[in-house]
Amino acid sequence: MTLNHSQSKSSILLSVDKLTKIFKTQQGLSSVELTAVDGANFSIRSDQPEIFVLAGESGSGKTTIARMILGLVEPTSGTILYQGRNITKLSQREKKSWYFRQVQPIFQNPFATFSPLKKIETYLFETALNYHIVDKIRLHSYVNEVLNSVGLSLAEIGGRYPNELSGGQAQRVSIARALITNPTLLVADEPVSMVDASLRMSIVNLFRELRDKKGVTILYITHDLATAYYAADRIAVMLAGWIIESGSVEQVLGDPQHPYTQNLKQSIPTPDPDKKWNDLIRLEAIDTDSIQSGGCKYVGRCSRETDLCRTKTPIDFNDNGRHVKCLLPDINVNNEVIN
Repeated sequence: MTLNHSQSKSSILLSVDKLTKIFKTQQGLSSVELTAVDGANFSIRSDQPEIFVLAGESGSGKTTIARMILGLVEPTSGTILYQGRNITKLSQREKKSWYFRQVQPIFQNPFATFSPLKKIETYLFETALNYHIVDKIRLHSYVNEVLNSVGLSLAEIGGRYPNELSGGQAQRVSIARALITNPTLLVADEPVSMVDASLRMSIVNLFRELRDKKGVTILYITHDLATAYYAADRIAVMLAGWIIESGSVEQVLGDPQHPYTQNLKQSIPTPDPDKKWNDLIRLEAIDTDSIQSGGCKYVGRCSRETDLCRTKTPIDFNDNGRHVKCLLPDINVNNEVIN
């Protein structure tokens, strides 16, 4: 991946370069390989806090990327650089003392991250003490300050167990726990998918406040384009392990160029009484077993595919900050392919 001239290595917070993850499973006597992430490239600047969204259908590879960034899954190939350091080469001690303070996760189901047998504030206290953020004298006041930043307080949640909280409260506590270490990056994997629709925008607005007031960058993983459009500064759309289009949210969702992104946008139901549900484009999950080696992964679903799409793999090209992986000549002005 080539950095823009305006970007130096020192200005990059997170750099994902040719990142690939292949899972191997045993089926009977044979071994089957599944490429979950296939040569993904993107970078996030350190001097401009933003919400960077990875969007795509179920099985597109976005959560696998998140898990590799969090150190939960080892890449098959490629690199992940954080502040210029290759995180896959860090020792467990280095990860705990440096990286895990800087990068914190927010998972889909907040209740799954808390034991029902422990009071909720215990997790906040333990995180602060384990990472030596504050001493015991300042512990309660510090934790209360962090809770205040997400719209809660110790008086409100203290002494309660996870099942005594609402879904919105539990997710806010989960976010507060992530903020305890003063991270520079939050990795939020479908953080509003299990929250009531009425509370989703409050969580998204909280992320925007954290970006603006605390300078925290957020890698936001979602399948919900409506939420992505509202939250994102930049967005990368994934398809079967590929990032097929990325750029500013105004570019990618306001004026999508890749046929898949166009169809993905059109698949969103709109409050239009004249538009019937049957008129919407329904997207089926990609059958990765049917994808032929060497061709485009959108073959079979693309209304504009050509014979070239079945045999040649498109490469990324850059047009004014937008990256698109496509062979169509009106999209790929250079008509570049990999032989």
